[in-house]
Amino acid sequence: MQSGTARSETVRVSAQLNLRVLRWDGALPGFVLVHGLASNALLWREGAEMLSQGDPRAGWGHAVTAIDLRGHGESDVPASGYDTATAAGDVAAVIATLGLGRPVVAGQSWGGNVAVELAATFPHLVAAIALVDGGWICPSDTFASWAEVLQKLTPPDLGDRSWPEVSAMVQASHPDWAVWAIEATLANLRELPDGSVRARLAREHHLSILRSMWDHSIADRYSAVAVPSLLVPAGSRAGAKLAAVEQAARGLTRAGSRPEIRWYDGADHDLHAQHPGRLAGDLRSLAQRAQVMAAGAEA
Repeated sequence: MQSGTARSETVRVSAQLNLRVLRWDGALPGFVLVHGLASNALLWREGAEMLSQGDPRAGWGHAVTAIDLRGHGESDVPASGYDTATAAGDVAAVIATLGLGRPVVAGQSWGGNVAVELAATFPHLVAAIALVDGGWICPSDTFASWAEVLQKLTPPDLGDRSWPEVSAMVQASHPDWAVWAIEATLANLRELPDGSVRARLAREHHLSILRSMWDHSIADRYSAVAVPSLLVPAGSRAGAKLAAVEQAARGLTRAGSRPEIRWYDGADHDLHAQHPGRLAGDLRSLAQRAQVMAAGAEA
């Protein structure tokens, strides 16, 4: 397969679970890309292609694997296991099953929380982590009660909206996004035979993941992460977001090495869809930094 071209594979991570992954070949050490809550691997497509293309002598041409987590995208939908720790275990199983070595793991939104949990629990499987507007999401820091979380964060019912109506809504919400990014976002949904639209991630599974984030603060896991990290927050540098990012940076500081922070001022939460080229460059820099640190540790 030529570099830059994705193939879709099914990875059997247990007797009860198959996960769909997208893979791009490359000569350089790999990346594993983890999407956010109610999202899918296709949102990483453009950035993954950029990472995998180019001359390895110039620092490009990485192998890349993007994962549809359980209940998302084209992966299996088991009855249970919708929590951050289980998702991290699923990613670890993909890395081990495919023999990916120690990739750089990038997670967006809740996927950033998954990346933190992965690095904390399976340090031998991870070279570095990139937290893309996530990895510091702690509902208990924002909401006073679980009831308030349910009120504010329960996914909306799409009702009787048709696919053309929903498609128009998504495009209107992201006027500066490329066509591929709109199509990838629409892949979070499914058109039913009657013409109505439903989220691929079932509501009860969505709420189960939220509950795991409420019950177990990801900040408690920072001290167990011993690999280089990159924090990529989107939006304004103020208020609760700034406080959460700074808390994560302090918590992830290990052996005097403070994480890099690269703000995407004014960017969308799905900045991997909005700014794939810029993000690919930042991820490449993280991989190079991880290699230098690993070489120094071995010397």
